[in-house]
Amino acid sequence: MESIPPLGRGLSFFSLVLWLSFTSIIPQPSVNFNTQGKGIRKGLLISIIVGAVVFAVIISAIMSSTLTKCYTKYRILSRKRFSSKLSIKIEGVRSFTFKEMALATNNFNSCAQVGQGGYGTVYKGILYDSTTVAIKRAKERSLQGKKEFLTEIELLSRLHHRNLVSLVGYCDEEGEQMLVYEFMPKGTLRDWLSGESNENLEFGVRLRVALGSAKGILYLHTEANPPIFHRDIKASNILLDSKLTAKVADFGLSRLAPALNDEGMVPNHVSTLVKGTPGYLDPEYFLTHKLTDKSDVYSFGVVLLEILTGMHPISHGKNIVREVNMTQKSGTLFSIIDRRMGSYPSECMEKFVPLALSCCQDKPEERPSMLEVVRELENILRLVPDAAEINSSDFKSKYFSESMPSSSTRTKTASDDLNVSGGYLSSLTLTVTPR
Repeated sequence: MESIPPLGRGLSFFSLVLWLSFTSIIPQPSVNFNTQGKGIRKGLLISIIVGAVVFAVIISAIMSSTLTKCYTKYRILSRKRFSSKLSIKIEGVRSFTFKEMALATNNFNSCAQVGQGGYGTVYKGILYDSTTVAIKRAKERSLQGKKEFLTEIELLSRLHHRNLVSLVGYCDEEGEQMLVYEFMPKGTLRDWLSGESNENLEFGVRLRVALGSAKGILYLHTEANPPIFHRDIKASNILLDSKLTAKVADFGLSRLAPALNDEGMVPNHVSTLVKGTPGYLDPEYFLTHKLTDKSDVYSFGVVLLEILTGMHPISHGKNIVREVNMTQKSGTLFSIIDRRMGSYPSECMEKFVPLALSCCQDKPEERPSMLEVVRELENILRLVPDAAEINSSDFKSKYFSESMPSSSTRTKTASDDLNVSGGYLSSLTLTVTPR
């Protein structure tokens, strides 16, 4: 005979109590209604109805309280079962208590808040050993869940590269999920491009940020064991340290590259649900659900276009890839270049723009690999003069001058003895027009 579930037994018990209570309240049929007045019968009926209503309210309150306690107990047990997955010590990753996290952030004071996203809130914290860290505290019903929480811990615990954000530890108790990273004092690349920082990133610095980020992604694709597809490359996931060194962050959506199949071959993609950020998504991945290393290349190409223009990937219904392509074809590309990055050698731009657009090709096979991207960025960076030369008046007048007369325009086409290495430039018309 099947056993009655605990909740079913509870309801059966309450039903019995309710029935017994009603039988004790309702008068027995021995009453002689012929000798009772109509007023007495009416008063008795009202009393019975009122009593039944009050009793039903009390029973409902008791049942609600019982069910709430059962649900809370279930959540606690479920949380404990999940926490047991993290009870295994991971080398180099510390397990923090909730109390330690609260002390590090002054009880999660709003003054310690340095960022916020779909996952939760990021706080600047100071640990008991005076180490400054960034604490990402998940909010309830966040866009990322337990799986992403575990994924990031497991991946970052074995990834070590100067262009990847390091994981210090985690907290998983009292219904909280927190990840503790090294603190990046200069914030995100997106903050700088949006003008939220007090300073501007010059062209040479932007190139170094792009190169550092590319090296971090290249490490994921070729040196991590097994290789990893990041799946959420974007400007807000590229952080800058005190020396403006770029580091790729946020591995909650990352996926391991495919392993050997039964035939001993390595598939070139992972079939998965589409996840990522609109504006950065590889069109091919969006249509086919096939995630490859070229999906990260596309997203990184969008980041390069952000570095070039300062624009958001999608703004006022305009897509950055489409906008840059249109201006490139119309010969007005320099009209949308971010002037906050100051002066730059024109030959650098003649290489940088085609590289960025090649990363954003619709067909994955037409995009370069991250290794090719890194090599080309290194070649471009070699063309950038020293900072002292960049700030000199001779350099500004030679390459780009904000004081140039508004009617002055310099046009250079690919036929003007343009020698570009890397194979990314096919036909490009460059027009410098002061904005």
